[in-house]
Order: sequence, then C-alpha cells, then structure tokens
Amino acid sequence: MKISTRAGRIEPFYVMEVAKAASELAREVAHSSRPMIFLNIGEPDFTAPPAVQEAAAKAIRDGATQYTQATGLMALRERISQWYADRFGAQVPARRIVITAGASAALQLACLALIDAGDEVLMPDPSYPCNRHFVSAAEGNAVLIPTTAAERYQLSADKVRQAWTPRTRGVLLASPSNPTGTSIHPDELRRIHEVVKQHDGITMVDEIYLGLSYDDTYGHTGLTIDDQLISINSFSKYFNMTGWRLGWMVVPEALVPVVERLAQNLFICASTVAQHAALACFEPDSLAEYERRRAEFKARRDYFIPALESVGLTVPVKPDGAFYAWAHCRDWCERLGVKDSWDLAFTLMRESHLAVTPGRDFGTAETADFLRFSTASSMEHLQESIARLKALAG
Repeated sequence: MKISTRAGRIEPFYVMEVAKAASELAREVAHSSRPMIFLNIGEPDFTAPPAVQEAAAKAIRDGATQYTQATGLMALRERISQWYADRFGAQVPARRIVITAGASAALQLACLALIDAGDEVLMPDPSYPCNRHFVSAAEGNAVLIPTTAAERYQLSADKVRQAWTPRTRGVLLASPSNPTGTSIHPDELRRIHEVVKQHDGITMVDEIYLGLSYDDTYGHTGLTIDDQLISINSFSKYFNMTGWRLGWMVVPEALVPVVERLAQNLFICASTVAQHAALACFEPDSLAEYERRRAEFKARRDYFIPALESVGLTVPVKPDGAFYAWAHCRDWCERLGVKDSWDLAFTLMRESHLAVTPGRDFGTAETADFLRFSTASSMEHLQESIARLKALAG
C-alpha cells in the first residue's frame, strides 16, 4: 500500500512510544513493592468537577446530544467570552470564538485556513512536537529556531526578525510552553506580533496552559494586544477535561466564516455532550475548585523543582505555568554511562520504575541533554519519585 508523502513527513510521537513501553513494564511490576510511577504524560490527575459531570449526564438524559452548529453552542462561546473578561480583563466577543474538538482540531483548522504549500512557520526549539506536525499536515514547513535558558526557551522579536524570509508566513508560539512550562513576557509577545504584522504575517499562540499560570508577570492572554492575534485554548488542562476532546480558538472576525466552513466539512461540530458539560465549568463552585487545583499544581512545582535539583537534575528556568520540569540531565547520563536522555529515560524506567519523557520529541537544540518531568501527578508520587532518584544516584 502506497503511503502519502504527507503522512511520511509526520514523525512518531515519541512521548507515546515511551508511554507504551512504560505501560508494558508497569503490568509486570504492578504487584511489586515499587509499581511504576508515571511522570511522562501531561495529563492532570484531577477529573472534571461534580457540576461538569452532572451537566454531561443531564444532557444525555434530556436528549441534548444532536449536532450543534460548527462554531459551537453560542451559550458556551458567551461564557468563554465572559471568562476572558473576568479573569484576564480581555474583551473577546463571543462571535470571534469557535468551539473545536480539542485544541488539536483548533490548530488543524488554523493551519489549514492560513498556510499554503511551502509556507514557513517559525517556532521555538524546544517546543511541542504536534504543533509543528499540524504545520506539516497543511503542506507548510515548521522552522525551529534554537532558544536558550536566558530567553526562557521562547522566541524573541529579534530572532523572528532575523529568521524571516520571503517564504515565512508567521509564527506559532506557546505560552506557557510544553515542555518547559515557561511563558513569553507580555512585552516581548507584543514586540513579536509587531514584527509579524510588519510582514503581513500571522501570530498564532497556543495558550492551552494559560489558566495554569503561577506568576502575575506572565499570566496574561495575548488577546489583549489586538484582534488579529490567533489564540488556541482547551478544556483539557486547567479545566481537567482531557478525554472530553473540547477546545476553542479565538480568531479575527473575518476568519470566522473560513474556519466555520472548514469545521463543517472536517468535524461537523465538537462533541455536543462535552459542550453542554463545559457550560458548568464557569459556575462559581467549579471555578473555585479549579483555583484550588491550580494552587495544588503550584505546590507540586514548588516542591519538585528544588527536589530535582538536589539530585543533580538542574532546571535552568523555573516554570511559571503548566505542570512540567525541563531538567538538564547530561551529568546523569555520564554518571550512568548512557548516551543521552532517550537512553536515560529507559534506564529510569527499568531501574527505578519511573516513567519520564526524553527531550527527543521537542526539537534538536540540545534536547538530547534534557528530560521532561510532568508534575501533574500527586504529591505522594512526586515525593516517591525523588526518593527513587536519590537511591539510583547513590
């Protein structure tokens, strides 16, 4: 069977390859004194709050399960609009919000609407691998620009300006970022957007971890800059609804009918049950619970980063959001006699029954010297993970 060139350009998602290996080993050691601890997947250990679960059940009981319009329930778009106003002081009209089948669908729709074959999109290295594959699937080319700890592993306006060519279509950023948990300073994002506008380009910002910000300096949406910036968001992370596959995008008003036309043909609509459930995310009790959970994620970060560094796994930039630790592991590779973070991840899996993510997925800028730890797991698991690392380090 002949496979398309497009499909051939998509690399494996190595995070999932590691997860499969870890799951297989986990079954073998499930009843041992050291069952597998998973710090490799970026998924909250919390589930949807009670009001959200009940709203989903009610939608099913009431038969509210048929298609919605492709842009989503207007009531949900309006509640998201109000959330932006209340939480971030951003005026985002509901008519510019499109509900999607997860942030992944939003990124696909944005790329298909705006990228032509051969267009280049600038992205930081390291960055989330699926984002560059959305560009590739739209026949574009993701151009990874190496970043440093001094830059918080984010692009700068100067780097965007220097990298821009006649083929460049725009930038795809993430703030806070996976794998580093770092955000772009609002002033720098504004400068980047100005450079992009000077070239009549597009600025897309993945903001799916925006709700999980822990530093007032960075906890701002780029949507306050102007109405031309495109924001991608999701109910998966802050709202703890990963498997519900529900997200949204905010686009310039002129782009809404284009995205709607694509969505009608590619997805029809996002899950109706998930949309009705998500309305309850914005009830006072649910928002209070989300804020309690955000405080818990912050407490985990505040414990885990110093603990990691105490065993020689240095985190060059303290994450200001999300639930990741991007840790330099070259010393550990040399100590254990392994080549890079890929081999180290499998060593930790076998020796310590600890699943973590090697840097391989996230680019090529020294990523072989880094591991990504997810702090979305419980404090008990994080503490036990540190104990196992200390034992292995001797």
